[in-house]
Amino acid sequence: MNVVVVVLAFWLPGLVFGAAIRLRGWTLAASAPVLTFGLVALGIPVLGALGIRWNLLDVVLWTLVLSALGFAGSWLFLRRSDKSDQSGKPDEPKLPLRDHLVIGGGVLIGLAVGAVTFLRGAKSIDNVHQSSDAPFHGNLVRWIAEHGDARPSTVGTIANLPNETHYFYPDTYHALLALILDKAGLAMPQLLNLAALTVILCVPVGIAALGVAWRLPPIATAAAAAVCTWFTAFPYDLLWRGPLWPYAAGVALIPAVLALARRLLEPRGIAGPVAISVGVAGLTGLHSSVVFVVVGYFLLILLAVVFRFEPINWRRSWPSLVATAVGSGVLAVLLILPSLYNAAGVTSASWPTSATVSGAVGETITFSPMAAVPLWWIGVPAIVGVFLLVKHRRMLWLVGAYVVFGGLFAAAVSIDTPLVHTLGSIFYNDQYRIGALIPLAGAVAFGEFVNTASGRIAAWRPNWRPATATLACALVLGLVLAALSKGGYIGRNAARFATSYTDGPTVSRQKEAAFEWLAEHTLPSEHVMNDFTDGSEWMYALDGVMPVEWNFYGADRGTEANLLTLRLNNIDQDPSVRKMLGDLKVRYVLVGKGLIAGKPSAAAGLANLDANPVFRVVYRNPDATIYAIDGQPDVVRPAAP
Repeated sequence: MNVVVVVLAFWLPGLVFGAAIRLRGWTLAASAPVLTFGLVALGIPVLGALGIRWNLLDVVLWTLVLSALGFAGSWLFLRRSDKSDQSGKPDEPKLPLRDHLVIGGGVLIGLAVGAVTFLRGAKSIDNVHQSSDAPFHGNLVRWIAEHGDARPSTVGTIANLPNETHYFYPDTYHALLALILDKAGLAMPQLLNLAALTVILCVPVGIAALGVAWRLPPIATAAAAAVCTWFTAFPYDLLWRGPLWPYAAGVALIPAVLALARRLLEPRGIAGPVAISVGVAGLTGLHSSVVFVVVGYFLLILLAVVFRFEPINWRRSWPSLVATAVGSGVLAVLLILPSLYNAAGVTSASWPTSATVSGAVGETITFSPMAAVPLWWIGVPAIVGVFLLVKHRRMLWLVGAYVVFGGLFAAAVSIDTPLVHTLGSIFYNDQYRIGALIPLAGAVAFGEFVNTASGRIAAWRPNWRPATATLACALVLGLVLAALSKGGYIGRNAARFATSYTDGPTVSRQKEAAFEWLAEHTLPSEHVMNDFTDGSEWMYALDGVMPVEWNFYGADRGTEANLLTLRLNNIDQDPSVRKMLGDLKVRYVLVGKGLIAGKPSAAAGLANLDANPVFRVVYRNPDATIYAIDGQPDVVRPAAP
């Protein structure tokens, strides 16, 4: 039941809004999640400025208001448009039921492989992600849910910046999840895991819509949708490493926005400009890096149109193009402006190279970024498919995107120069983030290979109906490749994914038990002193207990949290320690075993507390010890039991 709640949260608002502006078919099904995030991204500043609490009821009303406005605008446009306008035509080419069933079958395979891989790797939706960024995401979701305000300027506390009103982090993803936290039994680990699974489920539907919108043959579309969850670089590398949940959601929704882009070449009503503008707002709210990716795709589509690789009627299309450019640009800029606060931190990030130039090119050609062993059984057909796309003059703008993003990845992973750093700066110069952009072209190219190869093989059976023979050959070819890849690389990808879902070291069942003890013995107004390298910042996300150190970076130098981390065990010699404990309302200290990613502990003030009688053990298990600080019972009123 709880997975249904998460899926509905992703899809239902966007379905309502998309239907209101007259989106239909595969395009509506695929674009619903990105429209949902767009509605959320636009609602965060508007509702916050109006003093309206961020909760499920108010966001539902916000969705209904925007949907009503969209419906009215679409109706008025159709009423006033010229009868010769083709705005009443269907969103997509009318396909026979057989083709829809073929595409649907491919989507189901992609969904199944993605779900099985995720669940096998995570082992249980109750497990806590062990990587360093996970507690920040969990803390942000709970902070928004408890405070009823999703504006980034109000969440600085969880970044150890409680007084920074200019703080920014794109929190559209977290704002949506905050609406359903603790609903239908969705505790924090379940919510975060099921949301990540739902992100995977968005991909095959988006690929199907992309293929239908851009007139790929049904078998090519089905094969692309089926194989899109076999690649390691996306979605799995973004979900086990970091995890990069908001960025992964943005990349997963790019195919849906590209499907909407077809409506700019064949405009029908206001759905294209409105849906793309709201979708771009959603991608901006998820992660600003993704917007630059979409802009790159749109520029490549424009080049394809200019060079007549894609047909267009400029007289009919220019109003939609202008409206989309203005609408998307205004919304994106308004949402990106607050991010300038942290722009220097993003662009200055740097990662060491990890491959030779030839190795990087090999990873790109085989669609296997950051993989020790290439994905031969999908990589080789995909690179053949790239040449087939060129030969057939089909979706050349996607081939161009593969060259651009593949080239950027190959450079980032193998060349350490200022120019490469500048080009990759919007992605934190993170090779995994750039590599995640490559599988989209790989999936479509794989589909083209399957369609072309099966058609050639079917030509050897002149007595069969062409469509039947081609479909049969495609099924056989798909089964062979699936068998050779051991079921779509499920085992390989699940094993890689499972490295972040172990019982510790960041959070173990024993540490979770300590968090639960603290939740029973503290009040909402107090904090618990902790070591920011032992995973204890999870205490807030999981149980609502506020830590002194909120994330694994640690508090800024000179702040009370930082000074306590360095001086707490000098409580008898340093009177300022007592004052800081009182300011932060601290009565307990948690010290855990097992550090994030093997980091050395920087909490000198939490060392050897057993040797000081001021710190009295009140709870202990193999992975966590909780100390009560003598002389601190009056920092909260009334005192907790």
